[in-house]
Amino acid sequence: MRKVNLRMNEQFKYDVIKKLVDSNGNKKNAAIKLNCSLRTVNRLIFKYKSEGKQGFVHKNRNRKPASTIPVVLKNHVIDLYLTKYAGANLLHFSQLLAKHEDIHVSDTTINSWLRERDILSPKARRKTVNALNAELRKRKKTAKSKKELVSIEDKLELLDRRDAHPRRPRCAYKGELVQLDASPHLWFGNTITRLHLAIDDATGSILGAYFDTQETLNAYYQITNQILSSYGIPAKFLTDRHTVFEYKRKNASSDEEDTFTQFSYACHQLGIELECTVTTRD
Repeated sequence: MRKVNLRMNEQFKYDVIKKLVDSNGNKKNAAIKLNCSLRTVNRLIFKYKSEGKQGFVHKNRNRKPASTIPVVLKNHVIDLYLTKYAGANLLHFSQLLAKHEDIHVSDTTINSWLRERDILSPKARRKTVNALNAELRKRKKTAKSKKELVSIEDKLELLDRRDAHPRRPRCAYKGELVQLDASPHLWFGNTITRLHLAIDDATGSILGAYFDTQETLNAYYQITNQILSSYGIPAKFLTDRHTVFEYKRKNASSDEEDTFTQFSYACHQLGIELECTVTTRD
């Protein structure tokens, strides 16, 4: 005879009904213990007499719901996130899947799949990053093979890289700080072009945009003109150290270091503070 293993709540129901039937007990007391109706108690008694212990095993046990997403599709989505759409936030990634891959999965589902692989969203909170870091270090101590140990160390290294560039808190007011940068990409066919953007730090809204074949002074003039025409003069621009914004020659004198570029001179004339980040471009 095959052994029947019941879960805790199933075992409790079985014990109550078995005792009720064997000792000819009170059905009302059994209903109170099981927090159910007398009709349900009678149904459980019938199950016990006709099927025995097996009748208390839930019929959906070990059955996958009809809505379960195939493992092959799940692995394909994770592979796309790590390769083709690397760096996208999860909501945008979900939209890209629907538009370009005809795969319709919510960002919350994608997040749970990635967390199973110890992969975090680019917008994960510091609390989430720290929790994963602690979990990986705990697993590292109990790693049973060299392969597992190397995998954990690689994941910890990725988390350390995230911490090397902590996020700066956003400004409080629109126009207080506007970030300028250009993104090279195959925006049109097989030719790489640069999308120049001006993004308000407080609201995250795009204040200006312009395409050009290279990262150019003209492109930054164009998006600055868009900002001035539509929103007014911002308090500060935050940029990288591209020569459009900052130019320093080696062994330059102090007078030469103070020389404006054309763009920085225009900002000076408008009263816009220009701040270049310390990190240099790749």
